[in-house]
Amino acid sequence: MTETQLPRGAKVVVTDVRKTFRTGGDQQLAAVDGVSLRIEPGRLVALTGPSGSGKSTLLHLLGAIERPDSGSIEVAGTDIAALGRRALADYRRGIGIVFQRFHLLPALTALDNVIAPVLPVRTTYDKRARARELLTAVGLAGREDALPSKLSGGQQQRVAIARALINSPALLLADEPTGNLDSRTGAEVVHLLKELRTTHGTTMVIATHDQDLADGCEQQVRLHDGRLL
Repeated sequence: MTETQLPRGAKVVVTDVRKTFRTGGDQQLAAVDGVSLRIEPGRLVALTGPSGSGKSTLLHLLGAIERPDSGSIEVAGTDIAALGRRALADYRRGIGIVFQRFHLLPALTALDNVIAPVLPVRTTYDKRARARELLTAVGLAGREDALPSKLSGGQQQRVAIARALINSPALLLADEPTGNLDSRTGAEVVHLLKELRTTHGTTMVIATHDQDLADGCEQQVRLHDGRLL
């Protein structure tokens, strides 16, 4: 799978997916327990539920960070649960992921952090030009040379969002993107994500405890003990 194979706004179909983790001895925890759901292209979807409900695990399954024990996950018509190692790596490069803790490289500038995911990959676009455009889109024009230590938490999250969009992903996954931000900055990040979704046509799935954020999404998927409610 190459960068051009995923269309803008991927359709996601999850069918009877299960994922368990060993918790010690012979005990197992069903983090995702028979989940099935359908997300139409370009939708903004919130995964909600209490801590331990399976939100992050489901998000990691969609991002191919974890493999399901059973079931299928189709993204743009491709069952990612059936992909081999090389195809999975290509798939991961075709999506965007935003984490709660930003995960910026401290020695790199904002611009270089945005470029980092595609640095070893041959692309059909100018990487530095694309990164500058994205930093402008997230409101950081003029801060391209700033190190993460010189940016606020909200600005660092904006860099992380720009980084997630560098490869024009068909699917963007965000795990508690406002969790480390104050309410005002969190609201700005949510507004930014909605604007970028409209501009780029990207399907977005956000795991969140923030009910205000969830209420602003087009679709809510609530989990409890690994199952849909």
